[in-house]
Formats: sequence, structure tokens, C-alpha cells
Amino acid sequence: MLRLHQAADGPLARIRLPGGALRPDQLRVLAAAARDLGDAQLELTSRGNVQLRQVRDAAALADRLDAAGLLPAPGHERVRNIVASPLSGRVGGRTDVHALVPALDAGLRASPALAELPGRVLFTLDDGRGDVSGLGGDLGVHAVSQERYALVLGGRDSGIRIPVADAVEVLLAAAHGFQRLRGDRWRLHEIEHGPDRVAACLGLEATAEPLELVAHHEVPIGWFVQSDERVALGAGVPLGSLPARTAEFLAAVERPIHVTPWRSLVLADLDEWAADQVLRVLAPMGLIFDANSPWLLVTACAGQPGCAKSRTDVRADAAAAIAENRIRPGAATAPASGLTARDLVVSGRQHWSGCDRRCGRPRGPVTDVIAEPGGYRHTPPGTTH
Repeated sequence: MLRLHQAADGPLARIRLPGGALRPDQLRVLAAAARDLGDAQLELTSRGNVQLRQVRDAAALADRLDAAGLLPAPGHERVRNIVASPLSGRVGGRTDVHALVPALDAGLRASPALAELPGRVLFTLDDGRGDVSGLGGDLGVHAVSQERYALVLGGRDSGIRIPVADAVEVLLAAAHGFQRLRGDRWRLHEIEHGPDRVAACLGLEATAEPLELVAHHEVPIGWFVQSDERVALGAGVPLGSLPARTAEFLAAVERPIHVTPWRSLVLADLDEWAADQVLRVLAPMGLIFDANSPWLLVTACAGQPGCAKSRTDVRADAAAAIAENRIRPGAATAPASGLTARDLVVSGRQHWSGCDRRCGRPRGPVTDVIAEPGGYRHTPPGTTH
């Protein structure tokens, strides 16, 4: 059974995409489902998954997802949260972490005990470039060479080093250890000495000085030449909302797609002519291929009408600010409060929230733009809220 979440604007379906990977035929299915059964948008999440809002027929949606291989184990669906370095194996990195994704996903789905993991648990597979290890995952690996990984527990390097061949087995064992220890806790960092206790369950000891893993915001946007001389295109999606019609055009390219944890896309394995045509067609449709676009500075919660707790439609307000050139690069703006949406001028990376919960806020230094009863306040990084 596909599990739906009740949002203020109707039922919401979250479709897990381990490693963010999508085949063109699967993207076509999602686009058609969004158009026929939802609000005609694919909402990209900070875990490289996809959400459909205002779902009108859960059974019909489940049938479509199952036929496309997007619902392989309904009982395990909420625990298949795996993010991987999107360009891995094609551009940069020490090793190809995408090779681990199918085995890790299969291991999760094969264990009845792991179906009880909390839906917030996040697995991170970083090829050494440091793009996903800083996302605050629970269990992960970070390549330190082509043959070895650092074991990441609770978002930090444990100092434990493991061979590439053992990575999936160790991650699954760590997941079982977390499940035995967690009680009613949802995340590993919520357990006192949780990473150390999981390491003890594994019988592994630290042998190296831990790496510092920090959040990065270098979203892969634009034209990338792959190691095989083909091209990967990184495309930003304004506020993570991809129209079904645009998704259909992406699927028509017939190349692998990866949804990233930054609510963007990577379209891979293109020849130069095809990549040029994609830019010509999809940039006018709203996809962002310019790494300097102000859209890439802004993230936002669902806001109204999707969230009952939101005080306003923050996405519409953020979009208006971008259209009116009130979102700018550079140093963060000084704090202010009691501002109307039209008065807001904000610089630097920023997250717009309809209330103080700040749902969907990215990790790292970000200016908070928060709707209050008397207007908006914005608070730059390092300022007391």
C-alpha cells in the first residue's frame, strides 16, 4: 500500500528514488501521474526524492508506480532514503558510489527488521568530493581513495576505514545496530553517544584522524564534460517545483536523470549536439542552467496552501522577489523584521519559511526569511533568532 500524507491542500505522495536515479520511462510515468492524478507538478525534495501533491486516487497512483518499478517494496518504502553524489562515476570524485545504490537498496528491502527504521533516517554515499556527506545523514560512506571509504555515523566521520567491497554490508549492519539502540528516537544523533555505540555494535575501531564534513552549496548547474567525453547537464528547478510538461520533455531526451538533494536535476550521457538542443528547448521552459541565477540562492517551505501552519504563500512571495530583482548575491543583508513581502530585499543564500518551524531549511549558513503575524523577518547566519 502506498502511504499518503495529509497536507493542507490534499493527500501528498512521496516517491523514494534511491540515489536520486530515474529512468526516462519512470519520469514519464511520474509526469503523467502528476497531470492525471495530482496538481501537475513534481516536487523535488532535499533527499533527492519526488512528491506529488493533491493526489486524487491513491490506488491508481500505486498501480502506476508499481508497474514502473517505483514501488518495489511498499512495506519498506519510507526507509529507502539514499542520497549519492550526483555526478559520481561521470565527473570527478574518487570512485563511483552509484554502484553501491542498488545493493544497499536491495539489502534494506530484504530485511523485515529494517522496515521499522524511522522514515527520517538518511543514508549518504559520497564519492569523496564532499557534496553529500555534509547533509547531516545518519549512516554513510565517504570515499578517501578508490579502494577505501570513511564510515560516516551521525553526519560525522567516525575515523573507521573500510574497503569498498565491504561498504554495503557495513551500512546494513549499522542500520540494524541503530534500530536496536534507538528506542523512540528518529535520528542517530539523537541517541546519547549513538555513533560510538553503533561502531561498537559493528566491532570496528577508528584507525584514522576524522575528516571534517561540512555542508556545501555548490549545486551542479550547467555543462559538465564527463570522463567518457559525453556531457552531463545540471539543471536548477525553481523552488524545486517541476511542471509535468517540462518533465515530459526531459524524459523525451531518453538519457539517465538524477534528482539531487538540492532540488535540481542532472541529465547525463549526452552527446554535444543533444546537450545543446536540451539547453535550447528547456531553458525557455524554466529550467536553470546558469550557475549565477538568483533562483539558486533561494529555497522555501511548502507555504500556503500546502501547509496549514504557514502564515502566507511564501513561494509566491519569494518568486515575486526574484522577478523584481530583490534577491541578490553577495553578503547577507542585515537583520530586520515587520517587513511586508514587497519590502523584502535579501542577499545571499536564504530560506523562506511560513512559520518558525523552518521546514526544508538546508544545512549550512543560510539567511532565514520567516513569516510572522506582523510581516516578515529576516535573520542572517550567526544572528540570534
